[in-house]
Amino acid sequence: MLQKLKNGERVYGTCFTSVSPGWPIIFKKAALDFAFIDTEHIAIDRSEMSRMCQVMLSYSITPVVRIPAPDPYLAGQCIDAGAKGVIAPYLESVEQVKELVAATKFRPLKGKILNEVMNAERELSADMKAYLAKYNEGNICIANIESIPALDKLDELLGVPGLDAVFIGPHDLSISLGIPEQYDHPDFDKAVKKIIHTSRRKGLSVGIHFSLAPERQIKWIQEGINIVVHSSDIALFSQKLNSDINIIKKAVGDAGDGDNKDITLVI
Repeated sequence: MLQKLKNGERVYGTCFTSVSPGWPIIFKKAALDFAFIDTEHIAIDRSEMSRMCQVMLSYSITPVVRIPAPDPYLAGQCIDAGAKGVIAPYLESVEQVKELVAATKFRPLKGKILNEVMNAERELSADMKAYLAKYNEGNICIANIESIPALDKLDELLGVPGLDAVFIGPHDLSISLGIPEQYDHPDFDKAVKKIIHTSRRKGLSVGIHFSLAPERQIKWIQEGINIVVHSSDIALFSQKLNSDINIIKKAVGDAGDGDNKDITLVI
């Protein structure tokens, strides 16, 4: 996945919450590049997350894990579990981005020496640089940008060396903007465009997630998105089930009792 992004290609994936071993086969048939495993909003423990990562890897699908908080130790646990990409949510400071880069690109270096390296106060030997590059080969460092404070510091946040990509959280961004779930609002459009254009100008890849119609993905791809995170197992199941049940009920004359609202996974 990292090589594709470096080559300027688009990559495609979806979010999944079920630990069923059948998912990688479905992803493979759909020619997906990555699987988005969200441990921030979904009840997945560390052992389940590790199994999900390892199974995806066995099918040559890149596991990308979002940790529940911007914590370098949680990021390191994900890498140890088999994740190749790590997303930290709600990043709003340069220090948080540096810690994420350190956890994904400089592992297993830790402590004071790592801090000195990240602050350009210490130079690593050639052997050490080669070792760390090999040890962390293919790891993808992704910053979640989803708030007004992050927008205000965007140039600084995205200027941290070692960052590979930006992930836009549309739901949290809309909340921070004071326009909850108004994804067609001019202020939301303006904010997303700013993140996309700033990311691409700095040579970073950028992605966004929607559980809604594919047309929204197409719109943002045309604006510059190259990491396409489309929907989730829950949302897709809900949409298809509601559609099929409505067709059946109409065919046999049943009005139905349910509200037939699709479930949207909040990302």
